[in-house]
Amino acid sequence: MPTVEVVNLENEVVGKLDLADEVFSAPVHEALLYEAVRHYRAGLRRGTHKTKERGSVSGSGRKLWRQKGTGRARVGSIRSPLWRHGGTIHGPQPRDYSYRLPRKMLLGALRAALSGRLGEGRLTVVKSFDVSTNKTKEFRRVLDRLGASRSVLLVNNGDNPNLERSSRNLAGVTLVPSREVHPYHLLDHERVILSEETAQKLSEALR
Repeated sequence: MPTVEVVNLENEVVGKLDLADEVFSAPVHEALLYEAVRHYRAGLRRGTHKTKERGSVSGSGRKLWRQKGTGRARVGSIRSPLWRHGGTIHGPQPRDYSYRLPRKMLLGALRAALSGRLGEGRLTVVKSFDVSTNKTKEFRRVLDRLGASRSVLLVNNGDNPNLERSSRNLAGVTLVPSREVHPYHLLDHERVILSEETAQKLSEALR
């Protein structure tokens, strides 16, 4: 059973926390992580690309010349894909790229991502995000004390207006509730900071 130190916002050790083996010592399956990242990024695609087919381009529908007797190739419309300024054949059309990932795969990827971050020493557990002010500059100092100088993911339970307001304008800092955390979030940030309550909840929910 992995044990981690619990620190306060001054980076002082205030206790220890035992984490579930099934969640924080799980095998790191790269194939699962790949599928989870692919699933998340597919859902981010807007899918608004579109090319004009022959029915969408401008131009008359009149037949340009008679079918036979001119010595020229037969043609029915100036909007033919064979002509310059004509329509596009089999071009991309608006579509939804999102798809459903099996729940067991998603949970397995989440365990793998948490285990990987803990094994790399990039996961920190704080007693609570008890931020006394909503000032961005003050919270930047808190992150610096915790050693989170670059991209950092904050995972917390419940509403915390001061935390939301003080972190939302910091570049590279992302705050997500524990119920919405995704393997992509964990892999996309160099450091992960969990509240003690969040770490306990994840240990119980992902077993």
